[in-house]
Amino acid sequence: MITYPNVKLNLGLRILRKRPDGYHDIDTLFFPCDRFRDTLEIISGDDWSRTSASLFARYTRPGQLAQGISQDGRLMITLAREEGIDWDPLRDLTARAHALLSADFDLPPMKIFLEKGSPVGAGLGGGSADAAFALRMMAELSGLTLSEEDLAAYAARLGSDCAFFVYNRPMFGSGRGEMLSDAPAGLLPPDRYRIEVTVPEGISVSTAEAYAGIVPGVPEVTVRDVVLQAPEKWKELLFNDFETTVFARHPSLAGIKQAYYKQGALYASMSGSGSAVFGIFRI
Repeated sequence: MITYPNVKLNLGLRILRKRPDGYHDIDTLFFPCDRFRDTLEIISGDDWSRTSASLFARYTRPGQLAQGISQDGRLMITLAREEGIDWDPLRDLTARAHALLSADFDLPPMKIFLEKGSPVGAGLGGGSADAAFALRMMAELSGLTLSEEDLAAYAARLGSDCAFFVYNRPMFGSGRGEMLSDAPAGLLPPDRYRIEVTVPEGISVSTAEAYAGIVPGVPEVTVRDVVLQAPEKWKELLFNDFETTVFARHPSLAGIKQAYYKQGALYASMSGSGSAVFGIFRI
């Protein structure tokens, strides 16, 4: 089974308050974006892989491929990335998704092949997308009858924005991002708007770095209040609170945002905790 996990953009991201559990309550709108995709294949048992041979043929430089096998031998995972893999494959969110389901269900032996095409550390949620897609695939391969709500509950245990990718449609996010509700139908129709995304080389922003210096606060208007208005009005009303701290440390990101406005964007913003910046244009 092969899928192609996409990424997301944040339309507005307000940090409302710090919670007793150490997380923060947020207000945002998750918007799916197909500008970047990964390739995720999961096979059961000794089934034949359609991607493994091409991965081993194309990723030949040291560090571009990484593999791991779980202690019980029931999961093998292979990761491939042009820029290299600098994390333990068994700590990848897809492997953690397998461990999560395995704790509750008797899954068959599986092999994961993940080719990373989405940027890492750019605020686009590529790893979260992989986890959510993997949960759905593993459930199907195992014959589990899990609803979207069931899968979203598992996904929320893996990361704050993982649950969104189970639904993978525009949704408002609250709580730490796992509490979701549908956005209005027809938001930013592709025949009227185009979205461009820039991921600058050499800049990766950690969540801890983005939160450093953030002063939470509840704004007078919600993200929902703003996006119900025409995109032409978003520039003055729709904010990503992380821009304050991240732009101070990485001024070039602010320059990318301003460049989008000079090119005629109706709205431009950093996505998530950065470093990706996007612009919305009318066609």
